[in-house]
Amino acid sequence: MTDAYMLLSYGGPDKPEDVLPFLRNAVAGRAVPEERLVQVGEHYFLFGGRSPINELNARLAERLRSELASRGDARPLIVGNRNWHPFGDAALSALYRAGARTVRVLTTSAYGSYSSCRQYSEDLERWLVALGYADLRVEKVRPYWDTEGFFAAYRDAVRAALALAPAGARLVFVTHSIPTAMNDAAGLTYSLTYEEQHRRVAGRIAAELGREWDLAFCSRSGSPHTPWLEPDINDHLRELAEAGVGHVVVAPIGFISDHMEVIYDLDTQARATAAELGIGFIRASTIDDLPGFVRQLADLLQAPSASCDVGCCAMPARPTVPGRVPTRDPHCQP
Repeated sequence: MTDAYMLLSYGGPDKPEDVLPFLRNAVAGRAVPEERLVQVGEHYFLFGGRSPINELNARLAERLRSELASRGDARPLIVGNRNWHPFGDAALSALYRAGARTVRVLTTSAYGSYSSCRQYSEDLERWLVALGYADLRVEKVRPYWDTEGFFAAYRDAVRAALALAPAGARLVFVTHSIPTAMNDAAGLTYSLTYEEQHRRVAGRIAAELGREWDLAFCSRSGSPHTPWLEPDINDHLRELAEAGVGHVVVAPIGFISDHMEVIYDLDTQARATAAELGIGFIRASTIDDLPGFVRQLADLLQAPSASCDVGCCAMPARPTVPGRVPTRDPHCQP
């Protein structure tokens, strides 16, 4: 029986002095030049030196608590992060000290790939080893991009955005780019590649709304010699402008909340590109405050079995070396 819940996310800085330490955590173990971190840090300073992600996750956690309470479920639910306070290991420790022995973990990443799913399992495993709680069991909820609640929430968000746009506006779905090698590996693990998962969601939404559509990507980073999923949203906007498209509706289906990738890469950078090209730009809302989506997440937390199976990202056998160096994100998210 599950004793408690944890909402697990990437994390982000809360104030300017947090920015570089946070970014160093995010790329720990990789030879990322300090100047690159300073460059990425400038994105945060445009917004007061903080990320919206922590506040958004706190609000989502409160919505989940309210939904669970309405069902008579008073089990504790707290937030933990991979790269900044409150760290996931501290969250697990707090739950354990409060008496929890089985914790169900829901991540804020909806899709299946190494960095959006399996790496969270590796983090959980590493934290369990470091904490040394032999009787603590952790169950990570599977990717939920294919759930009805996720689909319906984004369909409704896209419909609302299209209602604000002129007839003929082009519908462009956007998600976080990843290296093509990671995308291909996801196909072996999850039956569909990361890109194919998004195309399933986008295609179904567009079919129900009777619209043509494209898929573009944002937040590419890392070595320019490493292939990543394309086209970048800014490049795609230029292609649309050359084709005579005058208006776009951008739907950030890769994100459940207005993370930095949304408010910087889309609302700031892509919007500026569209303005430069003379393209009208409307961005569909994200879905973390839509009741149907919150109910879907609560369903997953309460389901008899919602954990990743062996073919998904079930945690490996506990390593015998407590000091195992964890695998880190292959890129630095802005």
